[in-house]
Amino acid sequence: MEFKNIDEQVIQKYKEDETLMVRLFVQWCTNYNLDPQSLYQKAYPAQSFNELLSEVMDSDDGFDELHIDNETMLDVLQMFGNDDLAFVVADEFHRLDK
Repeated sequence: MEFKNIDEQVIQKYKEDETLMVRLFVQWCTNYNLDPQSLYQKAYPAQSFNELLSEVMDSDDGFDELHIDNETMLDVLQMFGNDDLAFVVADEFHRLDK
């Protein structure tokens, strides 16, 4: 029984970390007046809808004053294996620099 509890804790921790990653992505987009859904769709065109992204966008998470720099955003996305989204984000901040 103990293993099941540990597995549940690991799963719960991953979900919390994933939610934080999505919140940071949404805030990064907000910082640069970008649409998170549009960028996500560009990175993952085969996925029609991301429920967690939608939930985070609809919530008032209090991150308004937080500025997330580009490198941190890339690191966070890559840490979660969102390489396609990290590539789109990198394209966006290079476009914004021009």
